[in-house]
Amino acid sequence: MRTELTLYSYWRSSAAYRVRIALNLKGLAYRQVPVHLVRDGGEQRGEQYRALNPQQLVPLLVDEANGGARISQSLAILEYLDEVFPVPALLPADPLERARVRALALHIACEIHPLNNLRVLQYLAGELGVNDEAKTAWYRHWVAQGLAAVEQGLAELRDGLSMGQRPGYLEACLVPQVYNARRFDCPLDAYPRILARVARCEALDAFSRAVPEVQPDAT
Repeated sequence: MRTELTLYSYWRSSAAYRVRIALNLKGLAYRQVPVHLVRDGGEQRGEQYRALNPQQLVPLLVDEANGGARISQSLAILEYLDEVFPVPALLPADPLERARVRALALHIACEIHPLNNLRVLQYLAGELGVNDEAKTAWYRHWVAQGLAAVEQGLAELRDGLSMGQRPGYLEACLVPQVYNARRFDCPLDAYPRILARVARCEALDAFSRAVPEVQPDAT
């Protein structure tokens, strides 16, 4: 088993959570380097990390077996892993199913998550002076709107998970998003398809080993 993969991560980053799930689903060994997104103004903004990732975001994957290649952005990392380590696959072979899975994953990663991630919430509270009650209302609004669309989209997928009876690309995005929704006490009863899919995944070792609370930098 290769151990040349390094993941720069933060325990509560849902984007890093996606990559941890994918690495576990593929059975890949990797080491984690914590990047604390809050301490000292955010370690991601420090000179050392900026030299590795000018985007100043986590996750970042470094593949020493590929000349120390650095890949940022969680979905780009997932697709890199699927191309370099194709078995087990994260995406369906059928083009239509693959497109549908990607579309739902992108909706989570590009439409829900960016409006509710840490730097947006910090800006709302700090620069705009939004109070906690209004900030929570903002969070719940975008989660509700986004998950409603995902719930409807799941009806178009074949029964089961991304890969039939196996989770993959979509679940690597969906489970962290639901985790975050629960942190903010977002009502979820209106999404039975989502909850059923997440429950199946949470029972699996690949997902339980990726949860934020068991990461080495969890505080």
